[in-house]
Order: sequence, then structure tokens, then C-alpha cells
Amino acid sequence: MDKNHIKGTWQEDFSFSPAVVTRGGRTVWLAGHTGQKADDGRSLAGDFEAQTRQTFRNIEKTLAQAGAGLADIVSMTVFLIDARHSRAMTDLRKEILKRDFPASAAITAAGFAHPDMMIEIQAVAVVPEG
Repeated sequence: MDKNHIKGTWQEDFSFSPAVVTRGGRTVWLAGHTGQKADDGRSLAGDFEAQTRQTFRNIEKTLAQAGAGLADIVSMTVFLIDARHSRAMTDLRKEILKRDFPASAAITAAGFAHPDMMIEIQAVAVVPEG
């Protein structure tokens, strides 16, 4: 599978690519993932950083079941309860994904399905065949 991250002029500072071009591979469409509860069931209500980290852990677990990993994500839509969390989300995503960032959008939502949710991420991954 070929994957080419189109580099922009300012986008890398915000941990996303303006576009990702793929050829070949298998597509994995991820539903919205959240992280308002830790793996041990503990509530993460009110802790944006903890919820973001847990959300990425939950995405990683789902991708593993599909034979993929975080590096296979080519696009993501991030829904935030408060636009003031945008910078924190960007910094955490940069730390977690490291480089070759997916194409992305960040949207502020008026509310989520559960009152403790502060972030939800929907994504698409493309995985090499075989």
C-alpha cells in the first residue's frame, strides 16, 4: 500500500495533514470513540487530557482488532465540547501520533450522548493488505 501525506505550510504545528493519499490497502471505518471512563472503570469526568488519552487508547484497541494501528489512520474528525480544548487536543495528538498526521477536522459540539464526554473522535484507517 502506498500512503503519501501532503505537507502544508502550517498544518504540522496543529498535528494534521491537509490531505493523505492512499493506493491499495484495506479501509477501516471507525465509529466515534470516546474516553470518559478509564480502562478500570474509573470516571474521567472533567479531565480533558485523561479523556483524550483514553480515547486514543480505545481507538488503538479497535484498530488492533482490525489488524491496524494508530499510524494507519488517514483521516479523523475530532468533536470537542469546548473550543478552548483545541490546543490541548492538538498537543496530545502530536505526542501520541508523532508524525505523518492524518487529515483532520476539529468541530465544537453543543453536547454529546453522555454528559461526562468532552471529546469524541471518528476516524478512517487504511491498512496494507495481507
